[in-house]
Amino acid sequence: LNLSVLDGWWYEGYREGAGWAITDKRTYDNQSFQDELDASTIYSMLENEIIPLYYAHNSQGYSPEWIQFIKKSMAEIAPHYTTKRMMDDYYDRFYGKLAKRSQQLHADHYAKAKELAQWKEDTASKWDSLEVVKLEFNPNQIMENSISKNEVYGKVVINRKDLKCDIGVECVVVDHDPKSNEQQFIESCPFELVKEEGNLLYFETRCGLKDPGAHQFGLRVYPTHPDLPHRMDFAYMRWI
Repeated sequence: LNLSVLDGWWYEGYREGAGWAITDKRTYDNQSFQDELDASTIYSMLENEIIPLYYAHNSQGYSPEWIQFIKKSMAEIAPHYTTKRMMDDYYDRFYGKLAKRSQQLHADHYAKAKELAQWKEDTASKWDSLEVVKLEFNPNQIMENSISKNEVYGKVVINRKDLKCDIGVECVVVDHDPKSNEQQFIESCPFELVKEEGNLLYFETRCGLKDPGAHQFGLRVYPTHPDLPHRMDFAYMRWI
């Protein structure tokens, strides 16, 4: 049976009644204070929950409640954390995709790799020429069935000039913590390309946010290419 913070595999694997979890939320910014609180929490759980449960023996010399924890752990946690599952996850999420991409980049004497490298070089050299011609953006808070919801509406017109790349636009939603001066990502809303006129690209969005409340918003533009494995492979963007 596992007692651990809700981090790593235990964040995914924890089931109530099959182990014990310590919250990963911080109470103190001071690490020494936080360490003392975490240690106190661990000792309290051991002394008041886990050890008494283990020694709550019945007339046959064992703890039925402890056995229930073991059974639930074996039934609901152990089957999902086998070596086979680990290898399947590595292959499906990483190795298989990397092998397929490697084959694509090696094909025809590295034709696709050369094409992508040229695209990156061309896009990087002309990225600063991109111009935002028009911008309309209006985040609203609406009431629906007595429930407050946030809705984002926006229009963006971009002149890509000499840029030959496709372009994406998105709204990024964050919360700002004034104490730590840090921003927490909430979600993003993509804009849809609705029209092209020469070098002018017309984007629009209207989406309801999953998380209600007061947020901060930012719009950004980024280049796209079908052969990029992910956005960070070519981390060019511009806030508008």
